[in-house]
Amino acid sequence: MTAYFKVLLACILGGMVGCALNEPRLPVQPAVGESLGPSVLIDSYKMSVGDVVKVNVWKNPELSLSEPIRPDGKISLPLIGDVMAVGYTPVELAANIEKRLTAYVKTPNVTVILTSLQGQEFLSRIRVTGAVGQNLSIAYHQGMTVLDAVLAAGSVDLFADGNSTKLHRRTAASNETYDIRLDDIMEKGDMTTNVLLLPGDVITVPERTF
Repeated sequence: MTAYFKVLLACILGGMVGCALNEPRLPVQPAVGESLGPSVLIDSYKMSVGDVVKVNVWKNPELSLSEPIRPDGKISLPLIGDVMAVGYTPVELAANIEKRLTAYVKTPNVTVILTSLQGQEFLSRIRVTGAVGQNLSIAYHQGMTVLDAVLAAGSVDLFADGNSTKLHRRTAASNETYDIRLDDIMEKGDMTTNVLLLPGDVITVPERTF
């Protein structure tokens, strides 16, 4: 191998390594058609009045529904009527519904998903801080992305280092930090890091260092 080709190969390999090192650290995203699933906060969250729950009864779509928890703390389901939801986690509520459905459905399989949280706002808020139009705390809604939250905060300001933005998320094991490249999202249309948010996420946009 000639010296020229050795240099060329070294450049190519160096570029590949550089690209690998520059890959952003991102949370796991769902495949198309899959749900993101509950965050660690929602998993232990005790529901409150105004929260919107989606109840799915497997193989019984006529018994499934989506509705807010009423001021009396209950939701109403076909066949079994009113069920207390306030003060229970989604898993506990699903178990209660399954127990009551056994009189009507053979081996019911129930899942409860929170699609909007209104009760304990400190759990459900998305917070955007740093070099943005205004530091903001907004209610979480299913399907919300990083870009949605940043635009709600008035977008980035003139001094923002958008590609150094971080997403901070509490997980079952620890607090995780992920890489968000706002400049690429907003200026290049590269949505690689425009990830779906979960309740309690915090987005920090730093200022450039001159």
